[in-house]
Amino acid sequence: MPPAEGGSPVQRPLLIPVLTCTTALLLTACGGDAQAKDTHNPSAPRGVTAQASSATSVHVMWERATDDTGVSAYEVFRAGTRVKSVPAATHMTDIEGLTPSTPYTFTVRALDGAGNASPHSSAVPATTLAPAVADSRPPTPPGSATGRVRGAREVTLAWGRSRDDQAVTAYDIYQADSRIHTVPGTATTARVTGLRPGTVYTFTIRARDAADNSSPDSAPVDLTTTPAPGAAPNTAPTGLVATARKGSVDLHWTPPDTGAPVEEHQLFLNGKLATTIVWGTQPPPGRATYTFTVTDPPGTRYSVKLRAKLPDGNWGDFSAQRTVVVGS
Repeated sequence: MPPAEGGSPVQRPLLIPVLTCTTALLLTACGGDAQAKDTHNPSAPRGVTAQASSATSVHVMWERATDDTGVSAYEVFRAGTRVKSVPAATHMTDIEGLTPSTPYTFTVRALDGAGNASPHSSAVPATTLAPAVADSRPPTPPGSATGRVRGAREVTLAWGRSRDDQAVTAYDIYQADSRIHTVPGTATTARVTGLRPGTVYTFTIRARDAADNSSPDSAPVDLTTTPAPGAAPNTAPTGLVATARKGSVDLHWTPPDTGAPVEEHQLFLNGKLATTIVWGTQPPPGRATYTFTVTDPPGTRYSVKLRAKLPDGNWGDFSAQRTVVVGS
């Protein structure tokens, strides 16, 4: 299909290669019986914390465990009983369905791919909050959100306090519209670790009360972690602005400086490739503009990000992400 004039969308199929082992000669390469048995246990997770954020839930967090072949999962225990399992990339979870005003104790352990389990972490206590009064009013959005890069894998965030008719009991940190961290309602800062070097991240903060009402998002905070030594320059589009209107969303951004005009961008909605934006003529200089139609009902949330096609044919780094809500 030829490129459309004026940056109209072009749908292109995604090809996902699948590799399989087809002969017995490849058995050992695919993890067959010849593979050495792993009997080494992962280390116990450290830095475990438990924070009651409502009358019926507790937020448990921990730091990454280590293993000679790699951690495959984490298990969370309440008073010695397993209550949650999460994949290795997850270092936090919410334990729900608890009883109000009740003390609990939590531990975490790591598992590797061979099923070896680490020792349990140190036990941490948490007491759920008192039953919430009838409350349907959310807190106000956190104000003055800012951030600071602390190297290749860590950032710190800060914000102004929210207000609530009862009390703010927690602040939730979101990255790419997914909650990644929670701190007590008395905190106005957070430390986020485990990030990738040279990567653009977009963070927002929401306040929450004891009835689990969440505030609207704070203003987004865009932070780019320090690149790894010798890494190529970042190629992400910058200055992305997304504005929702009835039936459409307008995008404005600055393409990366690649030494040549950027003729194609990929548009991702909610983490999935939606379309490829192709200019049929010379790309416009300076800021790029694109509008796409939406048919979902008012109130639908979209997470939007872009990446550019580089002169060597590869796709560049992702832009910061923006979240918009379809208007009525």
